[in-house]
Amino acid sequence: MSAKDRDSFLDSRRTLKMARSPETYIRGTTKLFYEWLDRCSQFIPEGPAVWICGDCHLGNLGALADRDGEVAVQIRDFDQTVIGNPAHDLLRLGLSLASAARDSDLPGVTTARTLEALIAGYEAASLESEASTPHLHQPKDIRKLLKHSIHRRWRNLAMESFQTKHPLLPRNKRFWPLHRAERAAVLALCKERELREIVMGFEKLTANDRKVLDAAYWIKGCSSLGRLRCAVLVRDGKHGAVSLLDIKEAVPAAAPSAFEARMPRDYAERVVAGAKALSPNLGDRVVASKVMDKAVFVREIAPQDMKIEIDRLAGHEIQAIARYLGGVVGHAHGRQMDGQDWRSWTNELERERRKNLHAPSWLWSSVVELLSIHDKAYLEHCRQFALAHH
Repeated sequence: MSAKDRDSFLDSRRTLKMARSPETYIRGTTKLFYEWLDRCSQFIPEGPAVWICGDCHLGNLGALADRDGEVAVQIRDFDQTVIGNPAHDLLRLGLSLASAARDSDLPGVTTARTLEALIAGYEAASLESEASTPHLHQPKDIRKLLKHSIHRRWRNLAMESFQTKHPLLPRNKRFWPLHRAERAAVLALCKERELREIVMGFEKLTANDRKVLDAAYWIKGCSSLGRLRCAVLVRDGKHGAVSLLDIKEAVPAAAPSAFEARMPRDYAERVVAGAKALSPNLGDRVVASKVMDKAVFVREIAPQDMKIEIDRLAGHEIQAIARYLGGVVGHAHGRQMDGQDWRSWTNELERERRKNLHAPSWLWSSVVELLSIHDKAYLEHCRQFALAHH
């Protein structure tokens, strides 16, 4: 398949994927979110300029292992990361939670209480310990996620990703052959010294000790479809351990950055800097590089890495998850501020929160408007897709 044919197919695949549900559509339309924000930013409180996720929805938080195998729930995707307004992450996550509440057929008052719980958890985040605030009141679904994550091993990751326990990338609808030039560039990248810094247990290995078992184009995600993305299996020649590397093209962020923010100009280096600031478990095992002059970032996918999957929830369950994730995001933001800046920022949010029984007025009104905009865009997207495939 030529590059042009591949891009055309992936664009069609992305269109289909985004038509599956309103929540999937929200995840795949970060640009639509920031187009609205560009028109309405004057209604959003301005927090201290820190690294933010930029695309902080439910699917972009989950369990992440550190280099010692310890697991914590942190932000797990940084394509849109910038130094910006922390309120943008709260708003993006609030929109995602509100959409999940509606998908669970929960009443509107539950959505209001969910947003209230999100802010309350964010304000209560402890800056001293990664685990203290988020882990004090772990919801049932989070406990199950972490318990499952801790016990996962390579065979679980392989079966989930490849449908086989063998260290092999099958050629199917998810894994395609790389073009010749792409494959040569990926293999050259895997010999670089920096990869030893991100692959768990490979720090002391030389290039000769690492063997690339296979590499393929990876059809994964939604917003990333159409960009260069590769899966690579690497074996430790001394001990036989196999690792899965994810090579992903970095692109310009749609999220607005703070005025005069100092960020790396290289897109991949920006992603790495954001990951290190917000999610140490992931930041310590991701590096920036190049593949055919394209900026890419490379990370090892650990068996313990799992995203949060939410199906249908009761009202009290989604409120508990909202409070918990508010604490996770609050800690990620707050660790970048000194105590005075954090207190000033959370005090501002607290003042806004007291004016309304259920949620800060700016958060509630913004989420309601964004839901309406995304609903209309989603239905139009589905209509256009149906017409095109009639």
